[in-house]
Amino acid sequence: MKPIQIRRAIATSQVLEEITEIWCQWRRQKLPLYLFLAMCFNLVVAPMVYAATGEELSRSQSWGLGLLGLTTLGLSIYLFFVMFVPEKF
Repeated sequence: MKPIQIRRAIATSQVLEEITEIWCQWRRQKLPLYLFLAMCFNLVVAPMVYAATGEELSRSQSWGLGLLGLTTLGLSIYLFFVMFVPEKF
């Protein structure tokens, strides 16, 4: 009975260490978070694009068009800040 409890304690401590490591890496690397948020936002945008085209575009095309629109919007916001606040970049 005791070896099973030791294995559970070891497994629990290893899982906690892994979760801590993932949390630290997530705080340093923001790009995966931004990509995830963009994909989630596209879940809202893609059906609107699909509905606005009168079903002339397929769902994958409307998904791609939504991502293209989000990318264009993101680049325009970035370039706006680069033009007016160049000291930060």
